[in-house]
Amino acid sequence: MTSKDRRISFLFFLPAAVFMILFFVYPLFLLVRNSFLENEEPYGFIGLEHYSNAITSQTFRQSLFNTAQFVVGAVSIELLLGMILALLLSTGFKGSNLIRTLLLSPLMISPLVAGLIWKFMLNDQFGILNRFLYQMGLLSTPQSILWLSDSKYALISCMIADIWLTTPFMMLVLLAGIQGIPETLYEAARIDGASKAQSFWQITLPSLKPVILVAVVVRMIDAARSFDIIWVMTQGGPNNASSLVSTFIYKAIARYNQEGYSSAMAIIFMLILLGICSFFMKYFWSPAKKPARAGRG
Repeated sequence: MTSKDRRISFLFFLPAAVFMILFFVYPLFLLVRNSFLENEEPYGFIGLEHYSNAITSQTFRQSLFNTAQFVVGAVSIELLLGMILALLLSTGFKGSNLIRTLLLSPLMISPLVAGLIWKFMLNDQFGILNRFLYQMGLLSTPQSILWLSDSKYALISCMIADIWLTTPFMMLVLLAGIQGIPETLYEAARIDGASKAQSFWQITLPSLKPVILVAVVVRMIDAARSFDIIWVMTQGGPNNASSLVSTFIYKAIARYNQEGYSSAMAIIFMLILLGICSFFMKYFWSPAKKPARAGRG
């Protein structure tokens, strides 16, 4: 590469480098710096005090536990529903294109609007869900389940909204992966006498492993940082029953002006997410291998 080519390459790289420095490196530097400073002026250096307070905080640990429940529950159901819908749509039945378009409609709605929709639907006074369950005879009164104000159901209610909003994403990714599997593999399996179940377990699922891993990791990160839906529906209540790390950090910095403390919690949370994602990529990622032919029996 000549010096002229290097200069041209540098000019092409420069805008991306400036963007990364301004919107990633510099904010990350401020976050790390603030985590070692006092919350109020004169912002003196206090070492690992904020980290110690965060680790020993019962509320922060509860928020971590709630976040883990939210991520595992929502992503697992989204993966299951997304796989079922993707398999159905991949058959190409009549009207599948229209149904696919309708199923993708939640992706056009922002999380804030989705949270408001489900907040009204789950309202214990005039919500349509309780009214429907009451008319079906499953509830004694329309106010039997306090979806948003009962600590037993608050987190589940937020999970329902998130599942409705992001299952189409999982379905779309898996459908693209299924459509990329060579049809010759299924033809060979049918010739060998394999059933549809055997074809799924020995061809479809192994071929989709990289796609599933990427989709799950992306959704885990996205679900872990969920804020809009939680804040609109419950604001982390009642009694922190639906408080995630994102809402707890927001309260710490916006309500109590604990900038250093919130920065320390954010770094701890980032390290946890980085460790989980690294674990998934190390122990579950492998180069795609040609699936074994599904034989008889």
